[in-house]
Amino acid sequence: MAAMAADEPSAPSEHLGVPSRNPLPLSASQEAQVRDIFYARVRKNCNDEIKAFAACALGRTFTVSFACRAEHRAMNGCMTRHATQEEHDLAREEWFNMRLERQRARERKQKMAAAQEDFMREWWGLPEDVRLSRQKEMERQVERVGGMAARDREKK
Repeated sequence: MAAMAADEPSAPSEHLGVPSRNPLPLSASQEAQVRDIFYARVRKNCNDEIKAFAACALGRTFTVSFACRAEHRAMNGCMTRHATQEEHDLAREEWFNMRLERQRARERKQKMAAAQEDFMREWWGLPEDVRLSRQKEMERQVERVGGMAARDREKK
């Protein structure tokens, strides 16, 4: 019994931007976006080593593996040190924060479009069903993560 309790992952102690380290299954394109953020963070951390290897490799062809062995090992060692699961979790949290910001921007844009449409409907004296058809079209374009539409989740 005690061995089973030790095998269970512990919950993170600090409050994260997402409910857990891996809260929702993401689509392949969303995981690719998380990976892009992760790789960019790792490259940013190892910028000096990457630049040193690139400077050494400049103008070389097949002799790069021999002439720049030390720079290559330093670059790979740095990337291995920074490419951790914690860094991947941070990239995932950053993606969720960016996703929430995109959702807020999309909602602001929808409100602005609705206000402009109301103004135009009032200005030209258009019937109410024109506005309702546009509203139904906007409701179909909701981003879904984990099977739940953004408007159905609780707001913070």
